[in-house]
Amino acid sequence: MLAIIYVLGPTCCGKSDVGIAIATEADGEIISADSMQVYRGFDIGTAKLPPGERGGIPHHMIDCCDPVETFSAGEFQARADRLIGEISGRGRLPIVVGGTGLYLRALLLGLAAVGPADAAVRERLRRRAGRNGIAAAHRLLRRLDPPTARRLPPGDGQRILRALEYRVRTGRRLSDAISRRPFGSERYEALKIGLRIERSELRRRIDRRVDFMFAQGWVEEVEALLAAGCPPDAQAFAAIGYRDIIKYLNKEVTLEQAKESIKKATHQFLKRQETWFRSERNVNWVDASSPRTARDEAINLAKELGAGRAGG
Repeated sequence: MLAIIYVLGPTCCGKSDVGIAIATEADGEIISADSMQVYRGFDIGTAKLPPGERGGIPHHMIDCCDPVETFSAGEFQARADRLIGEISGRGRLPIVVGGTGLYLRALLLGLAAVGPADAAVRERLRRRAGRNGIAAAHRLLRRLDPPTARRLPPGDGQRILRALEYRVRTGRRLSDAISRRPFGSERYEALKIGLRIERSELRRRIDRRVDFMFAQGWVEEVEALLAAGCPPDAQAFAAIGYRDIIKYLNKEVTLEQAKESIKKATHQFLKRQETWFRSERNVNWVDASSPRTARDEAINLAKELGAGRAGG
């Protein structure tokens, strides 16, 4: 069984820096497990680390999709499996870094089998969402499958429509299918390193990051994407904040209202991440309040994995 390291934790906790530190020490390569950093051109709002700040470490699964493409946990699993094999084949250590909880479970345990999609049903739902808006689709999902609706952010059109399509196709709730057989058996020998910080501090970091993103030119990034022909309903625009900025550009809200909406949505996302990761088993939790201490502890854990592999 191939060995990997998985660095996980909520937004703004320093996962990227810890991943680079481990990769530098352990001769590794990084696989991003961020559901929105896959999209080209969506840089500032997804907190994508610029190439010059990656410490010379190869980073995979960043900028690998066009904004109009859909990207799922199943696609992530397939691509990550291939990359893990290639990186291990080079004699290097695969280090998966990200805060998308479903990607973590998909990679390490596989996905629940929910049957084939129904393209006709999905298209009918897509047209309805086009007329009424994705918020209306999310409200419908709240009535038909409340657990799944609570798990999905209101702007995540791809997954909302997938859950509705499953409900229409089978007459059952997706949440029930997942609870009966949520995931499979262990697929990798994985050392899970979790970064943890007090929520109050994370909220402060989130607010500072949002302000910094606007100072970096987030509004101009969205303007450039729209000018280049990226449709406003593209899946990539489901990333937190982008549709708020579109509303600002359309003069539906003020700049301050957009900023506050983004901060609130990110705080809510943080709570969902914390809830998900609390149920994750066998995580080596590290206090990430001090970046240097977090890096040192993570490196020591990685060395233990290396010693175990050598001994085996």
